[in-house]
Amino acid sequence: MPNTYTRLHIHFVFAVKYRKSVILSDWEDNLHKYITGIVQNNEHKMLAINSIPDHLHMFVGLNPKQSISDLMRLVKGDSSEFVNVQGFTNHKFQWQEGYGAFSNSYSQIDAVVKYILNQKEHHKKKDFKTEYISILRDNKIDYDNKYLFKDLLVT
Repeated sequence: MPNTYTRLHIHFVFAVKYRKSVILSDWEDNLHKYITGIVQNNEHKMLAINSIPDHLHMFVGLNPKQSISDLMRLVKGDSSEFVNVQGFTNHKFQWQEGYGAFSNSYSQIDAVVKYILNQKEHHKKKDFKTEYISILRDNKIDYDNKYLFKDLLVT
């Protein structure tokens, strides 16, 4: 549509089912590349992606032609299938239900990219649940603890 302009930046956060620590460093780069391909093939721009063993962050320049929920359905579904077909884990890999999607202004791009790329260092000081609740609070999002990601299962 002529005379329509957008600049939408969305920070996504989603966890492995039961927050199992199964995203290993020897294959996480393959996962990141695969998810980046999904994002780009749907005409969005991957600004940053990173994970630790139990969850993943990605920062996307969103094309408004596709809804956030449709993008996340593809990212989570297709990447789960990829991990399982590649045999990266000993058990069936799944993402937990739900995700966080947080908008960021243009002026926040550099800070969010640095935050995502620094996840491994960041999580030496703060666990995922604490981090996620902080993000929810920083974004003034009301939440119910019973709907937050299920507790960590040690593998």
